[in-house]
Amino acid sequence: MGNLCTCFSPKTPLKTKKPTKRLQGNPQTAPNSSNRWTRIRSTRKEFKDNHDELIREQALAAAIMFRQHQQQNGSASGSFPFDRSVSLRYPNGSGSKKTQLPRSSSSRARSLTDPLLQPHQLVNQDIKLDDLETNHFVLVHGGGFGAWCWYKTIALLEEGGFKVTAVDLTGSGIHSSDTNGITSLSQYVKPLTDFLDKLADGDKTILVGHDFGGACISYAMELFPHKVSKAIFVAAAMLTNGQSTLDMFSQKAGSSDLMQQAQLFVYANGNNHPPTAINLDKSLFRDLLFNQSPGKDVALASVSIRPIPFAPVLEKLSLSELKYGTVRRFYIQTPEDNAIPITLQESMINSSPPEKVFHLKGADHSPFFSKPQALHKLLVEISKIPST
Repeated sequence: MGNLCTCFSPKTPLKTKKPTKRLQGNPQTAPNSSNRWTRIRSTRKEFKDNHDELIREQALAAAIMFRQHQQQNGSASGSFPFDRSVSLRYPNGSGSKKTQLPRSSSSRARSLTDPLLQPHQLVNQDIKLDDLETNHFVLVHGGGFGAWCWYKTIALLEEGGFKVTAVDLTGSGIHSSDTNGITSLSQYVKPLTDFLDKLADGDKTILVGHDFGGACISYAMELFPHKVSKAIFVAAAMLTNGQSTLDMFSQKAGSSDLMQQAQLFVYANGNNHPPTAINLDKSLFRDLLFNQSPGKDVALASVSIRPIPFAPVLEKLSLSELKYGTVRRFYIQTPEDNAIPITLQESMINSSPPEKVFHLKGADHSPFFSKPQALHKLLVEISKIPST
């Protein structure tokens, strides 16, 4: 505040004046005083706007989690059944005017790669959602994360008219299971496979997997290829047949020394048995996962991330060309990623080339925080790619 006062102080001493009333009318009678007061008011207004924006975003995240708990407890206001492990949301009705969405990223100056756009600006107005093969996105979080990490993406997609389901995998988010008791990939992915199994015949989805969620959607694609229109891997493990997530990291040993430093193994069954879970050192959170993300989202993650079950990371996938191979795949690269470095992402892409690769400039390992608008734009763009 001292710097602010110094900035606006007069350069020459002021002459002593008699007390006067505040000037009314033409501001030209006291230009220096008026300009100074205008600048101070402008600065205060910017501070207030940033403060209000932070409160709105915190309220948005809290509202999403409150809505989940409200539906879980059978609130009378809920209009559809709630599965504890799945957060299902439907687009707003078209009959009422939609409320404009507040900024969902940082209060920092926004880069050209993540411009401040309203959701309706990101959707081609010439494209009707009913003309798409599907407008239903299913978002699958990475290891340790939960459905909560997609709160910005959920809001943007729903505002654009899309249907969105964000899944909490077993032992993640608000799912009640103990992570140390998860012994297989099928057990870990069960909330996702149960959801796809209950979809009506003919209903299709766009699966979006982040981080370890890439291996999870691959597992689901093998089981339900007829219910998956497209699969989008976002800074994710995109494995080949017979490969595990651990194999993927091992093939580029040393590519992420920071990841190795951050891993804290949990031995719930005793030190003489294999690890049951992996914790991440919270002192390395920002550098590893959120090096380009807003501080408020790092704070949200620090109180929300749970241990990663170890057994599913070891499990090798069984993927066939007749099932998994029939699903159209797309990859979104994150060049500022310290968890799955760009060299490792390129290695996976070269081993199993997807239909198309997108480059999300300036994104860290968590683009739903660091580049939410740009990520949303790519998701919508991929949804509109027609069948070849």
